[in-house]
Amino acid sequence: MDKEAIYKRALDYVRDEQNPYFKNEVQNLIDKNDDGELEDRFYQSLEFGTGGLRGIIGGGTNRMNTYMINRATQGLANYVKKALPEKAAAGKLSAAIAFDSRHYSDVFAEATALILAANGFTAYLFTSLRPTPELSFAVRELGCDTGVVVTASHNPPQYNGYKAYWNDGAQVTEPHDVGIIEEVNAVTDVKTITREEALKSGKLILIDKEIDDKYQAMVKSKLFRPDLIREKAGEVSIVYTPLHGTGAMHVEKVLGSMGLEVKTVPEQRNPDGDFPTVEKPNPEEAPALKMALELAEKEKADVVMATDPDADRFGSAVPGKDGKFVLISGNQMGVLFTDYIILSRKETGTMPANPVIVRSIVTSTMPDRIAEKNHVALDECLTGFKWIASCMRSYDEKKDKTYIFGFEESYGYNVETEVRDKDGISAAAMCAEMTLYWRSKGKSLLERLEELYGEYGYFEDRAISKSFPGITGVETMKRIMSTLRKEGLKTIAGKTVVCIRDIAESVKYDPANPGSKTPISLPKSNVLQFFLEDGSVVSARPSGTEPKIKFYINIASEPGKDLSEAKKLAKDLGDKIEKEIHSVINSVG
Repeated sequence: MDKEAIYKRALDYVRDEQNPYFKNEVQNLIDKNDDGELEDRFYQSLEFGTGGLRGIIGGGTNRMNTYMINRATQGLANYVKKALPEKAAAGKLSAAIAFDSRHYSDVFAEATALILAANGFTAYLFTSLRPTPELSFAVRELGCDTGVVVTASHNPPQYNGYKAYWNDGAQVTEPHDVGIIEEVNAVTDVKTITREEALKSGKLILIDKEIDDKYQAMVKSKLFRPDLIREKAGEVSIVYTPLHGTGAMHVEKVLGSMGLEVKTVPEQRNPDGDFPTVEKPNPEEAPALKMALELAEKEKADVVMATDPDADRFGSAVPGKDGKFVLISGNQMGVLFTDYIILSRKETGTMPANPVIVRSIVTSTMPDRIAEKNHVALDECLTGFKWIASCMRSYDEKKDKTYIFGFEESYGYNVETEVRDKDGISAAAMCAEMTLYWRSKGKSLLERLEELYGEYGYFEDRAISKSFPGITGVETMKRIMSTLRKEGLKTIAGKTVVCIRDIAESVKYDPANPGSKTPISLPKSNVLQFFLEDGSVVSARPSGTEPKIKFYINIASEPGKDLSEAKKLAKDLGDKIEKEIHSVINSVG
């Protein structure tokens, strides 16, 4: 986009932005002729990706601000009215809106509610911050047609975001996401009313405890062994951190009502959009858990738990044999949950007909082996929990399978159908019960994991994220993926690539025989996967919400191998694969 077009977009933005902070921010850049900064803020408009709308807070179409929120909400309202014309004509459309602890989250949430109210929706707005899974629950509980949560999940404090949900409580997928974007791009006028008008008309309804109580009761209802918890709860000490987000109110109350002792990290308990004690409020990253681990060692706790700011992700750590805490990865917790849920359903006689577990395509394949041995189906889906929810919706419609668990490697788990998104609160409760169960058998979670490695083979998983900021970064990312797609890889780290799955092209093939292409049924997505002769998988996927490419390395070994030797071989292979990935990035980028 040339300079003239950039400045026109900036001037149009200043004209239309109602928030004085964001308006003045851009006007100052225009006055200073800051071409570089203006280009970064206006060369594109934020679009819905795997996590919805997300970006750095600030003025501009490539930023998160009231202008973008207003347009997104008006577009959402227009789309829902067209998609559900009978309800719209009858004035029966409704929406639920929640927000987290980030800067401007409350402002963006209220703006969303008032625009929806002005468009004829009954807008249910939480009075204060709530977790993302509770928003999904509220959409279903209240019978809403759509929902919005204002959050940027685990991103740094300068970010905020906007996730749109459909009437099943799941984030929007095709065709709705594409349809909403088309409506957003076509917006010429935004309808809104004041808070007072919305409340007086009954189009704005404030909600809190009535949904909180039902959500917490649902979480506890999914546990398998309430008697064990009542008997043994006093034997387990938990240290928890909400990382300055929304999780404390529910985690403390749910686990506390179970009789469990929960010590919350005091410096991280209260909501704070600056996230002052961490660089990133991400339970996937060890530095974010530093304070929790220090408190756990001091208190001699049995388990550390963490949720991200909107409490959809869940992280954990447990003491090893030497007493030092060991972080449990997203894949490892998914394996432990898969094992525990299948085992528990069998023991309690609650295994349904045609049970199925769902994981994302870049997640460890170890659960596949556990599911197969226990006669449970395992389905794959694209990355992003909305695709797991899409599978849940399909099972509801076809009634061919019964969902019992879904997860992805990025610390997202779902153990219920009342929420159609990842749920860190439910994961915390299930992890607490699982810890108690294995403790009653004389084992720790790590010891159970080692047993599973012995039975199913050792698996090691790694992830590499390479950032490409700015307009030049977008082109670099395209070039890297194009090169990988055109040239392929016949070997990786000395291992033969026996299959390439190109999800953007909806095919898989043997690179030694490119003419062997066969179709795959997954929705199109810009993902390449390389399957190695030993069962390992290397995947490349540009992020849908951030300017970076993620490479996933899933290393598999056969059952029966000596565990220490299998770990050494996996480490060596992982190191070689990482080196090759960096080499490819550097040569192309």
